[in-house]
Amino acid sequence: MRTVDETSAGGLVVRGLDGPPEHRTAALIGRTDRRGRLLWSLPKGHLEEGETAVQAAEREVQEETGILGRVLTPLGDIDYWFVTEGRRVHKTVHHFLLRHLGGELCDEDVEVTEVAWVPLAEMDTRLAYADERRLVQTAHDVISRLGSSRDGDATGPGSPGGPSRS
Repeated sequence: MRTVDETSAGGLVVRGLDGPPEHRTAALIGRTDRRGRLLWSLPKGHLEEGETAVQAAEREVQEETGILGRVLTPLGDIDYWFVTEGRRVHKTVHHFLLRHLGGELCDEDVEVTEVAWVPLAEMDTRLAYADERRLVQTAHDVISRLGSSRDGDATGPGSPGGPSRS
């Protein structure tokens, strides 16, 4: 069986980063699996020719959710194997924390059944995959550090420590 490597990127786009933790939400996508179950996950997709992982993450989040986001920092990679169409696939997905900039939720992407803003506090019970739940925990830690950096030397609008546009 032929083995191929695939690379994707996506992430956790958060609305309300500069507000109280209980008001923070993230855009998730729901896909229907072969058994008819709706499985919630982070938006992600393949890198296009000449595209960086950051560019792909921002594009895929917008394509799959309708939401514009800007990458703030990496959250980590998820690496897994699967078999499809007579080939073994080794897939690496680069995940990022993104700041919500605008847009409207929509599920026009043919691969997406549903999209929703979900409170960060509910990610553990909503996300279908343990690896993604771990990335959200990393995001909580990163967001806490971003919040504490606002007391330091924050730079201009839209920077991690600067005024929010979301």
